[in-house]
Amino acid sequence: MRVAILDDYLNVALQLADWSSVRRHAEITVFGDHAVASSAVVERLRPFEVVCVMRERTPLPREILQQLPNLKLIASTGPRNASIDTQAAADLGIAVTATGYDSTPTIELTWSLILASMRGIDREAASLRAGGWQTALGSNLRGKTLSIVGLGNIGKEVGRIGLAFGMKVIAWSQNLTEEKAGAAGAKLVDKQTLFREADVVTVHLVLSRRTRGLIGAPEFALMKPTARFVNTSRGPIVDEAALIEALQSRRIAGAAVDVFDTEPLPAEHPLRKLQNVLATPHIGYVTEDLYRTFYGDAAVNIAKWLEANANPT
Repeated sequence: MRVAILDDYLNVALQLADWSSVRRHAEITVFGDHAVASSAVVERLRPFEVVCVMRERTPLPREILQQLPNLKLIASTGPRNASIDTQAAADLGIAVTATGYDSTPTIELTWSLILASMRGIDREAASLRAGGWQTALGSNLRGKTLSIVGLGNIGKEVGRIGLAFGMKVIAWSQNLTEEKAGAAGAKLVDKQTLFREADVVTVHLVLSRRTRGLIGAPEFALMKPTARFVNTSRGPIVDEAALIEALQSRRIAGAAVDVFDTEPLPAEHPLRKLQNVLATPHIGYVTEDLYRTFYGDAAVNIAKWLEANANPT
């Protein structure tokens, strides 16, 4: 049996989990780079019976899965993976497993980005490193309005921390109720009010057909010129071209984003170059603690499947 571990950018998968039970039945190949084209993904994965994927880094739609006749198991990390066509996998007899998850890293990164953006920490650190000193004024959080798009497990914790900073917390999503908002210490408002009153907008929704492109030019047009936009959820929830235009025209003060339409982000992408953008390379879940959960659970899932299937009677 052959097992592929995909998109291990940091080359840590084999260090952070016990793969000995997998190695008893299979040969493991780790890929540290990212295959972009569908044809390259198919060519890479064709020899393997088992593929371990890190979140949505390599999508596995039907058109790819049906070209992988050897594939029998997809070991995904996290509780769900929207980039895997699970119906196609079931139709083709491919099992799909999931792992544990902890939202703490994403919540903490969200606040790292909010604080860094409001105080210009990346700008000031770059100035100091280059031999300079102070470059601009920062902004307080206390008394400001935190607008949360999506008040689920992550959003409500982000809001709780906002309250601790002395912020006013308002929220909106398509199914949010006053009762749920109030229980999280937030006030339910309509979508237009959420963006109009915001000093910071932060997005915490699951990407779906309903949320794709949910935030675009009309929403950015409502925001204050001093307001900032934060996204640690998924890039396609936001109209990226509209965000770039709002930043280039200084319609909003800035953005702090960890997720993008295309990942890894192309080298010449505008979000790499705009001075009012703090961009990080989708590191919301990239912590040692969570990776130990992801790879540890994936190794257990793969080992169980191999033990049942490597030597069928």
